[in-house]
Amino acid sequence: MEKVSVRFDRKIGPMKPVHGVNNGPKTRMFSLDMSRYFRDAGIPYARLHDTEYPYGSGHFVDIPCVFPDFSADPADPGAYDFTLTDQYIEAIVAVGTQVFYRLGVSIEHARKKYEIFPPEDFAKWAQICIGIIRHYTEGWADGYRYPIEYWEIWNEPENPPMWQGTKEQYFDLYATAAQAIKARFPQLKVGGYAGCGFYALTRDNQSDFYKGFVSYFTDFLDFISASSGRIPLDFYSWHLYTTSVAEMAAHADYVRQTLDRFGFTGTESIINEWNYVHADPDRFKRMKKMEAAAFDAAVLCALQSGPVDMGNYYDAQPNMRYCGLFDYEEAKKPYYAFYAFNCLYRLQAQTETKCAEPGVYACAAANDSEAAVLVAMQKETSGKLLIDMAGFCSDEGVEAEFYMLDETFDLELVRSETFFSTQFKSVLDVTRDAVVLVKLRRASK
Repeated sequence: MEKVSVRFDRKIGPMKPVHGVNNGPKTRMFSLDMSRYFRDAGIPYARLHDTEYPYGSGHFVDIPCVFPDFSADPADPGAYDFTLTDQYIEAIVAVGTQVFYRLGVSIEHARKKYEIFPPEDFAKWAQICIGIIRHYTEGWADGYRYPIEYWEIWNEPENPPMWQGTKEQYFDLYATAAQAIKARFPQLKVGGYAGCGFYALTRDNQSDFYKGFVSYFTDFLDFISASSGRIPLDFYSWHLYTTSVAEMAAHADYVRQTLDRFGFTGTESIINEWNYVHADPDRFKRMKKMEAAAFDAAVLCALQSGPVDMGNYYDAQPNMRYCGLFDYEEAKKPYYAFYAFNCLYRLQAQTETKCAEPGVYACAAANDSEAAVLVAMQKETSGKLLIDMAGFCSDEGVEAEFYMLDETFDLELVRSETFFSTQFKSVLDVTRDAVVLVKLRRASK
């Protein structure tokens, strides 16, 4: 029997927005609408990258889409084409999700490359970024006053389909843009560089290409540290595609430890691309299965308890292969892992959990009137799960609802109980890949 122990009276920190995603609720030229799913799951952040892929469909988010003529004047509102990006961001804001804006371009896998080269003029490129930020945060050019806080400079510059320049050129672009943006908007957060990941740290027989991702990170921090002028790095963003929760936790530890070692103790660590990715040809089908849902829930628990400040799953666009949450207008099993985590997130305070066996992951949260537990099971066989809960009581009793996500249930209510003691236990039958959500509230008089 697997056992999870929960102490609701032992608060260990705030719940974190690790259940964010990439891209917004209305996609494929607004023909696919996931708004109700975003709203119901309380998606905290939508990172804008590969939006309306490929090439931003010519009119979305990417710098060449928003500012199509690089010879134009960045101070001229008429030089920008904000129309479709405005509509896209409006849909994100409408569901209560915050925007995380990647300044740069989308990935290019085709033989001919178009927009992934270093800008002709780094200082001018930075001014274009400032124009975009002004439009969305200060109302410039018939714009908005959205509280968009996070602005990311480029994506995966160590990856040739994203950057055709040198490492040194990217470092210079980052320094130029980050300093200009921070000088103009000191209240905002600027960072990068959405690194590919650190696979060589945890996987054997990695090529020099993958080993280079590790040295790129430390070289980047060396560059910023050695600069005579202050180069801001409010957050460092990174990626990982894996089937291992332990690998996710190891990379999170490595990023935090490395940032701290270089003196960036106040820099946030943000994993803003991750997914359940197998090496086999069926990996995109498996992203939508129950095995992925159990993994996703386990990752959310691990990220919440680890040294990470934010997370963004890649991707929430139903027409993209990497979207495991939706199949066009239908929610798939993994979506419910995000919905379940949000039931904890809204309670604000994380509380203590302990798992006795490997393959079992848990997280809990509580406020004055409610509490919740999320348990993710990644086991080889079905079995029983004992949840031992304490530290949440009421003279009128505690009402508990048990929800199951497995091959049969889509996070559906399977049991209700009322407890009157200060400590209570419940045993459930669970399948090999399963997610359990327990919601508790103090009964009213």
